[in-house]
Amino acid sequence: MSQSFDDSKPIFLQIKERIENQIVSEQLQAHEQIPSTTQLVSFYKINHLTVAKGINLLADEGIIYKKRGVGMFVAEDARERLLVQRKEKFVETYVRPMLDEARNLGISPNELKQILDQSKGSEPS
Repeated sequence: MSQSFDDSKPIFLQIKERIENQIVSEQLQAHEQIPSTTQLVSFYKINHLTVAKGINLLADEGIIYKKRGVGMFVAEDARERLLVQRKEKFVETYVRPMLDEARNLGISPNELKQILDQSKGSEPS
């Protein structure tokens, strides 16, 4: 896990996204304890409130839950919920704009499928 942060978005959101990435990639499993706020503060060398804000967003969304006196844990359905959210965001961010541009360029659905198929073949292994 990289310790550096991107200046384009708040650090608390990047903390949240890093934990989400660990859940999606199954580095953190359902009911597994996530690193404590103290551990994250020490690892990233950032303010405690910044870490807590990212963690609290995950808890508010039901991605993680608290066991009083023990710590924070990954919710049972966290990965599935995150995948649904990310797929929806993927469609809004990439697919819809691509389809709009294809329509503007007069690219037919069949041509677009061919372009996508060809692009898959040119991906690095």
